[in-house]
Amino acid sequence: MRLLLDTHLVYWSYYESHRLSAKVQKLILESEKVFVSSASIWEIAIKSRLGKIKANPRRIMEHVDAAGFYELPVLMRHAVNVADMPMHHTDPFDRLLIAQAMSEPLHLITVDSRLKNYSDLVVVV
Repeated sequence: MRLLLDTHLVYWSYYESHRLSAKVQKLILESEKVFVSSASIWEIAIKSRLGKIKANPRRIMEHVDAAGFYELPVLMRHAVNVADMPMHHTDPFDRLLIAQAMSEPLHLITVDSRLKNYSDLVVVV
């Protein structure tokens, strides 16, 4: 199975690893490949700059590399697919992650149950 981690899980993997459930850890260990979207790092950078979270996006990026995760860049086809998606969820970053997961295809691992409305590729943990 190929996975795409949502932004919460990327953040937690560095700052709050105790929040990663046994299920998430098992999925990561048993996966063929684990991807992190560049949009997640962008979201963390924005929220950090706005003071919504305490984070160093550069350190998270280095952690992603050290963990052996693969970067998933935002491609035009990902951005275009957002336009065709129903408005089950209004967060632009989450919508982009869903579009990426459906385009590649990858299983999006998330804690946000609202994202399950988009696709069977969404795994709520």
